[in-house]
Amino acid sequence: MKFENKVAIITGSTRGIGRATAELFAKEGAKVIVVGTKEELGESCVNEIKAAGGEAIFCKTDVTSDESLDNLVKTALDAYGKIDILVNNAGVGGTTANMDQITMDEWNTVLATNLTAPFVLCKKLIPIMEKQGAGTIVNVASMAATAAGRGGLAYTSAKHGLLGLTRQMSLDHGRTGVRINAVLPGPIATDMIARVLAIPQHPVTMKIGMSPAKRPGEPIEVAQAIAFLASDEASFIHGAALAVDGGYTIF
Repeated sequence: MKFENKVAIITGSTRGIGRATAELFAKEGAKVIVVGTKEELGESCVNEIKAAGGEAIFCKTDVTSDESLDNLVKTALDAYGKIDILVNNAGVGGTTANMDQITMDEWNTVLATNLTAPFVLCKKLIPIMEKQGAGTIVNVASMAATAAGRGGLAYTSAKHGLLGLTRQMSLDHGRTGVRINAVLPGPIATDMIARVLAIPQHPVTMKIGMSPAKRPGEPIEVAQAIAFLASDEASFIHGAALAVDGGYTIF
């Protein structure tokens, strides 16, 4: 198993890509800390993992709260004594409002969740991983991390920032044994883009139909890429941005 005796924190893991990742990591032997704001969904994920023979606990966490993130780290260490893997998956979408329309509240919410929260959690965990002598971090960015037009102003800015953060942290900490990479999901069949996928004439839906895969991705397909980057199989990969988008961004 890829993650036998490993402890993994996966934020935003009560549904979608995060939940698929939590279930896959547990199947591969990891002790998983399921993270989210909705206790019912979190416990449901934990129960499903345990029913399949895995090990997991739920920690209700607001990733935009420093105090809540401190509690998350403490909960993981109290339960398992170490943290080997961090997957920064929690995120929120935004509207397509341009500079004239976007409100400061929307800007601050999207940046706080999609960029500042991963930064703060990495700041808390990298020293722990360095003291352990090893650790892996996978940041879930987006196809919006490499070009405009694939998310709103705040979302695109946040995901560009997350990719830059990934690369700089990798350069700064890779020599200490901490590997840091990112995945860039394209259109994935989750709640976040369900409204778009329901509109046949929406530009995104039409472009999906013209992409090599000719369909949206499934959460498990992103989870498998995350698992690869977090595993020893990717030991020579540092600061990478792995597109998981069915070819959506190659044209």
